[in-house]
Amino acid sequence: MKKALFIGLGNMGSSILSSIKDRFEVLGYDTDSTKAEKLALKKITLEEGIDAADIIIIAIKPQFVTKEFLSSISRKGKNYISICAGIPLEVLEKNIDSGNIARYMPNLAAKEKKAVTAIAFSDGSDEAFRKDAFEIASSFGSAFLLPESEFSAFIGASGSLIAYVLEFIYASSMAACNMGLPYSQAQSIVAGTMESALSLIRDGKVASALIPSICSAKGTTIKGMEALEENGFQNAIYKAVKAAADRSDEIEKDSKERLL
Repeated sequence: MKKALFIGLGNMGSSILSSIKDRFEVLGYDTDSTKAEKLALKKITLEEGIDAADIIIIAIKPQFVTKEFLSSISRKGKNYISICAGIPLEVLEKNIDSGNIARYMPNLAAKEKKAVTAIAFSDGSDEAFRKDAFEIASSFGSAFLLPESEFSAFIGASGSLIAYVLEFIYASSMAACNMGLPYSQAQSIVAGTMESALSLIRDGKVASALIPSICSAKGTTIKGMEALEENGFQNAIYKAVKAAADRSDEIEKDSKERLL
């Protein structure tokens, strides 16, 4: 069984670790040693973990990624996966002496094994590593192989979008509460309706093509759609997705200036 070392045992790192421990022998290191204890992991030094691991998963906060840190964990012949937001492959390849490097961009639902994760690989990554990295990403949700140039768009459409979806659920539930439903019941109804809507497009149907079939002439739904249009709903979503993508581009630019 291959060994995977997690450097960083925060929410995302520990969630992914828990998802793959039946397929990989997992090792963990964090500057806060209590995190390894809570996960029932053997206490090891960073050096011991790197030496033992086949795959090294970098799961620390991006502000703690420095040239010195990347150089200290670099080992020729090792395989690396980074889940550090805003740290592009160019930076990783410059500072880590390995041909096998992958970059993940997961979303918050990793702990529920429902994450949507983008994956990009360094050009030199071999097929065995690509298979392992894709298997790991698929173990905590669904995985999408994308060119790294599309990661900012992915962040707008997934990594950040999950917060907008939660805001939509909250606002809808509060509106229903205002109409007389208890909030907890309203949220359950709204969440169930989100699942209903998703079930309609799982076979590839285009979402917008289904809306006319739900709107009857002079009915309740068309009046609600009219209110959404009047209040700029679609435009607000466009702007939110673009704002997140633009900020991602800025963060990557800053990372390159700092780490190249």
